[in-house]
Amino acid sequence: MNYIFYFLIVISIIYGAINGKLTDVVNSILSGAELSVKVAFSLIGIMAFWLGMMKIAEECGLIEVIAKIINPITKKLFNEIPEESPAIGDIAMNFSANAFGLTNAATPIGLKAMEELQKHNIDKTSASNAMCMLLAMNTAGFQLIPATVLAVLIGVGYKNPSEIIVPTLLVTSIAFISALILAKIFQKLWLPQRANQPNKIDNKRGNDK
Repeated sequence: MNYIFYFLIVISIIYGAINGKLTDVVNSILSGAELSVKVAFSLIGIMAFWLGMMKIAEECGLIEVIAKIINPITKKLFNEIPEESPAIGDIAMNFSANAFGLTNAATPIGLKAMEELQKHNIDKTSASNAMCMLLAMNTAGFQLIPATVLAVLIGVGYKNPSEIIVPTLLVTSIAFISALILAKIFQKLWLPQRANQPNKIDNKRGNDK
């Protein structure tokens, strides 16, 4: 990506110099840099607020309550994972962070959940059904409140940033449900091959001995 951006900048400068618009190119670069700082500061504020809310929710036990509420759904989606596994709480936190549009905060939580899911994985060389399901959930990115996008729109001076909430909720809901359905379908198709994995692993261990 660094090479791509460097190439675009160089081409823009050369093209501006050839067409006598080098001043416009320089002004655009400077104004863009100034705008990026404004957007960054608006992101810092809203990210700090929601991350603080997430930390408070974790400390006061609200995350555990959320985990219990979504437990019936989690059982069906992650039926390979024991109910007492720490992965359940991590998945709940990851889902909550994504729902509030805190994608940067959701990433480390998702990685932690993946580590816990890997402990329950029979074949350590490939992803389990639960890991694929979590990846599908994160890729779909259900968002109840797109906090990060709202912060960007506020930073660039958009007049009515809240108007994106309903369309975002609609689109991400459809994407989220579609991802869950497709993940379940592929689990069914992959099941015959996955069922033979333990035997393959045992045979391999036997040959090594």
